Amino acid sequence: MSFCILRSTSIIPAPARWAALLLFNALSLQACSLLPNADKPDPAHADLAATATPAFAVELRAPDDVREVLERHLELLRFRHLSDLQRNELQRLLGAVDANARELLGTMGYFAPEITIESSQTPDSQEAPRTVVISVQTGAQTRIASADIAFAHGARAVDDAESRAQQRVRRNWSLAPGEPFTQSAWEAAKNDGLRQLQARRYPTARIVDSQAEIDADQHQARLSVTYDTGPAYRFGPLRLEGSQRYAPDGARRLARLPTGADYDEARMLDAQQRLASSGYYDSVFLTLDTEGSDPQAVPVVAQLREARLQKLVFGPGFSTDGGARLSLEHMHNRLPGLGWRAVSKLALERQAQSAGTEWTALPEDDGWRWFAGARLQREVNGDYDVDSARLRTGRSQSTQNIDRNYFLQYDAANSKSHNRQGLAAIPDSTAVSANYGWTGRYFNNPTAPTSGHGVALELGLGSTLRPKRDPFLRTLARWQSFIPAGRVQDAAGKGRNARVALRAEAGALLARADAPIPETELFLTGGDTTVRGYGYHSIGARTGDGQLHGGRYLAAGSLEWQRPIVYRGALSDWESTLFIDAGAVADRWGRGALRPLVGLGAGLRWRSPVGPLQTDLAYGLTARKLRLHLRLGFSF
Repeated sequence: MSFCILRSTSIIPAPARWAALLLFNALSLQACSLLPNADKPDPAHADLAATATPAFAVELRAPDDVREVLERHLELLRFRHLSDLQRNELQRLLGAVDANARELLGTMGYFAPEITIESSQTPDSQEAPRTVVISVQTGAQTRIASADIAFAHGARAVDDAESRAQQRVRRNWSLAPGEPFTQSAWEAAKNDGLRQLQARRYPTARIVDSQAEIDADQHQARLSVTYDTGPAYRFGPLRLEGSQRYAPDGARRLARLPTGADYDEARMLDAQQRLASSGYYDSVFLTLDTEGSDPQAVPVVAQLREARLQKLVFGPGFSTDGGARLSLEHMHNRLPGLGWRAVSKLALERQAQSAGTEWTALPEDDGWRWFAGARLQREVNGDYDVDSARLRTGRSQSTQNIDRNYFLQYDAANSKSHNRQGLAAIPDSTAVSANYGWTGRYFNNPTAPTSGHGVALELGLGSTLRPKRDPFLRTLARWQSFIPAGRVQDAAGKGRNARVALRAEAGALLARADAPIPETELFLTGGDTTVRGYGYHSIGARTGDGQLHGGRYLAAGSLEWQRPIVYRGALSDWESTLFIDAGAVADRWGRGALRPLVGLGAGLRWRSPVGPLQTDLAYGLTARKLRLHLRLGFSF
């Protein structure tokens, strides 16, 4: 059995006729029936639906925008399957329908409806011996006349930061004059204002008082709410609970919680996410200890469950780029004598087979950390099977929006044609390079963004070593942006933005024409994440006899329209897309060298908990075939 207790919103009746529906005091109680548990049948009557002859039938005549709520929550409907219901019991139930319906209509802003209830015998009906007809005329919907948002601070002085927070709540208030009044929208507006305060500087903010004054004659609502921000809080020390295997100082450096800074819920969640994704902990939960603490140095409590020192993970998978995939991954969180974290992985799929290891130190106080890695790989690059080896070592730093890294890299590669025996696109070669990378992510959501942008730059300066020495410069730039393109709303007024997703990528490798650049340093494109309508790495440069291989210049882009789907009047977790992609790779720069290959199509997106599940059907204009592309998650 479920119970709910709601603090009712007080309503001050206007000097209109009836105490205008002092319904809200009852509305809050009725709201219990609107909770999810209300949809569950009463266990005592779970078998009533199977009754052969119900006690009565109900015909509800009401506008579409209220019928669904009435059909779902009218108390009378719960008893219509009682075949042994007596006449006097039915009359008692009918007497309660008017008040019950008015309470439900009041939650949707209709405070002066006209409701008629008729009951008639239907002895010839095979469905029920009696029929109850409920007719509803809602009348005009109550709309917001004014909203007074006040703040109580007692004798405390209001500084500039608190004044800005108050202005932000007023500016973002969701129930503007003229908007329809509903109980759910009123509660959401109040709580949204409270959440804005609690999210930054004022975690103990609360609602002191709230009132909705309803004028049923004028169909107007005057709202007032008073908040108390409470004291401003600053981050204090990070206090760990459950830390045994790994050094507490390492957890503090991973979290990078800004001690002494104003409390910010988003920054605390970022710290929680950094700890959770570090590999050292299976679960992490951060809370602010506001009980009896100094607001200017309030401790943050991290409840940790540490991961095992070593872990072995076997993972099957599938992608439309590479087909079926098997992987075996071993993680060691504290290498003996070094203390670094090592992740070694063996991966097998149709297009590539690889074995590699990545070693990472704990970050230092400034966030920079050392890393080293090695990888052996066999991959299909265009018309060639490329065997390669790579060694890399350097330092990296991750902040809230920006990732930086610089490293030395050694590459060795040899390629053999899988179309013509013994034919190679380029000679076997090796190279060493110094590289720098910078990535800025400014999206509203890291896993399923709907607005914002990202920029990434890579720069490498190096020299080939074998078969001869030649200097080269390699650069790659990537950009992605989401631009709002209108708003999609459902019948209840719930909405989400449609958007245009733009993506561009450009790369160049500058060297002498005969420089033996390793194939792993060259560019290829095509596939799920680049140019849809073409196979993985199927767009590249061509040798003199038409063999496809990596090229020195790359240009690619995408334009995609993403629109939320409304199904049966409700906003769903699905979106439709239309897109056009284009990409080109060549060995030289100039007019006509980079000839783009174009793919266009349509797809669906499902907003899953781990990111968008993307299904696209694309047609390659040059390839002249349809391809299905599947991908889970978002990455930049």
